[in-house]
Amino acid sequence: MQEKQSQVCQWCLSEIIWDEEVGPETHCPHCENELSAYRSVQVGLARGEEQENSRDDSEEEDWQEEEEGPDTSWMNDENGFRGGNRSLLAAEGVIQRIIDNQLEVPECPACREYMIETGTQIVGGDRYQPSEPQAIGISVLPNPYTIHLYVCPSCYHTASFLSPRDREEMVSRLEAHS
Repeated sequence: MQEKQSQVCQWCLSEIIWDEEVGPETHCPHCENELSAYRSVQVGLARGEEQENSRDDSEEEDWQEEEEGPDTSWMNDENGFRGGNRSLLAAEGVIQRIIDNQLEVPECPACREYMIETGTQIVGGDRYQPSEPQAIGISVLPNPYTIHLYVCPSCYHTASFLSPRDREEMVSRLEAHS
């Protein structure tokens, strides 16, 4: 007879019973979190401080005086954390104000952040040769037409969308030939 063992998920506290032949689960079947161990982060501990912490509490005052400065090497590690600096943090406030004033705020298809409008572009004239589908006998878009350009402030992906006026014109052209 096979013996079944159990484990408790540290995230959702569900009991997970696993078969000895299959072995332990690597992810919780209930919450899908990793079961191996909690992640830990060390913040600001300089070398040697760990040894100082293990001494008596009476020596804590001496330890704080001997400290040369905080260890900031953890800030340079990018172990799953988004790196940043002060200029990026300042830019985020400006980006949010720009987005708050936009009429349309599309999501970036690459990273799902909101995109900011950078301007408009007029497409047309001699450089644009519209096609005229046989089904309607005229071009789908007028010549010239306007597009709005957007850029993602996170991944710098760009996208363009037809202006609202030209969207209405396109719909009316298609509707007239339905």
